Parts: sequence; C-alpha cells; structure tokens
Amino acid sequence: MIIAKFILVAVVGYLLGSIPFGLIVSKLQAKVDIRNYGSGRTGGTNVLRTLGRKAFVMVAAGDIMKAAVAVLIAGVIVGKGNLSIDHLNLGRLAAQSLAGVCAIIGHIFPVFAKFKGGRGVATFIGGLAAICPVAALFGGEILIIGAGLSGFASLGSITGVVSAYAIMIPLTVIYGVPIEYLFYVLIGALIIVIAHHDNIKRLLSGKESKLNQKAASRSSMAV
Repeated sequence: MIIAKFILVAVVGYLLGSIPFGLIVSKLQAKVDIRNYGSGRTGGTNVLRTLGRKAFVMVAAGDIMKAAVAVLIAGVIVGKGNLSIDHLNLGRLAAQSLAGVCAIIGHIFPVFAKFKGGRGVATFIGGLAAICPVAALFGGEILIIGAGLSGFASLGSITGVVSAYAIMIPLTVIYGVPIEYLFYVLIGALIIVIAHHDNIKRLLSGKESKLNQKAASRSSMAV
C-alpha cells in the first residue's frame, strides 16, 4: 500500500510539473506558440525575452506554484506511512522530496507539451519554498542578483540553485532541516545544471544570449 502511495506521489508530481504554463500563457496572451521563438523552450526566460515581463510573471508564478502544490499533496497522500527498505524508513519527508524532483522532471520533459519544456529553475524554487522557505529565498535572491549583474539568466539560474544547495548544508547539519530535503535540493540542482549544459557551452564560448535580448522567431533564425 505504501509503495503504491509513493508511486502515486511520483505520478502526481510529474503530471503537475508537466503543466506548460509558458505555452498556455503565450497562446492565451499573444496567440503564439512560445516553442517557435528564442530557445524553443516553455520556461520563464524565453517567455520574458519573447513576450515581456507581464507574461513572465504569470509563467513564473505558475511554475513555482505547481511544484509547491505537488510537495503539499505528497505530504497528504503518504501521511504517517513509512516505506521500509532494509534499515531505511522513508516517510512523508521523502515523499515530498520525490514529488518535487518529479515536478522538475515533468517541467523539463512535459507530457502535455511533447516533452519540450523549460529548464526547471522556477519549479525547483517552488518545491524548495514548500519544504524550506529560507533556502528558497536565499537561492532566489542569488539567482536574481547573478542574472542582474551578469546579464545572463542561465548563469544566474545555475548560481541560484547551487547556492540553495550550499545553504541547505548548514541548515541540515546545524539547524536540523530534514536530510530528505537536502537530497531534494542536491538532486534538483544536479538536474538543472545538466539541463543547462548547452547554456554552459555558450557561456564558455561567449555566445550566450543576454537576458535583455529580444527572442527571434526560430523560423527566421533558421534562414
């Protein structure tokens, strides 16, 4: 029974993460498919560079919310149950971490948008906000500062998620934040860094687009 609950948590997390708010907002607000512009992704950065700040705020809010909701639902589904593996007991905290990770994966590979989503940064922050608001606030601030100072959303994003993991270590060791949550931040940060592999290559080669650069149509880019 408890195994079925963990499977349900993973599925719910993935499906909630798969909701493509970038695609939804772009079609409702501008009647365009955001995947046809800029990076071709549905995340907030591409929306910002294509449609502007208002659309970005709506998309970022949706992407944050869906992960937070997934984490909260996971806690309700598992409740006081425990999944025992050898001497390891996995309960509500592990289920919440699993839901958050699955939401990130769903955002990057959304079943509702032909598995072409965003990079998962806002979704990562949303899941973290539900389990450790202090770390989410810290990582979010570093993200904004890093992107603002460098002009690169990708650099700010990578710095933000790595900083969130860094602050979680003392919060776990010194202040007793559950270790399950530390694993969520570690796995989530690794997934997001890997999702930015092409951005990292462009940053190193000096070809990465600036945050304030307007996104072009992908059809015109191919010409």
